[in-house]
Amino acid sequence: MTATTAKQNGRAWTYVFIGGLLEILWASGFKYEAIPSVVVLVSLLASFDLIIRATKILPVGTVYAVFTGIGTLGTTIVEIILSGGVSLLRILFVLLLLACIVSLKLSSKGSEA
Repeated sequence: MTATTAKQNGRAWTYVFIGGLLEILWASGFKYEAIPSVVVLVSLLASFDLIIRATKILPVGTVYAVFTGIGTLGTTIVEIILSGGVSLLRILFVLLLLACIVSLKLSSKGSEA
């Protein structure tokens, strides 16, 4: 892998991570009125733009799985914190999801970056 390819892969994974964080914001904004509608809309559009950019470099299936996994994990954590509803089973499934996200990232081509 060349230095340019490694740099592109690193940038693409950064896009996926930031896009996933933005997904947490816009998905949580659907439920919690404290998040203004304009913030929900801007974060929605920005997250999809970042994911589109990442899929030009990385495998689309892996990008989408990691992106949605980050969003699912994050919105579940937000829900646990704000609602106080947590169970051992829920924590185990969240940890399983996290393990799957990390495994997908590590097993994808060009994940060395």
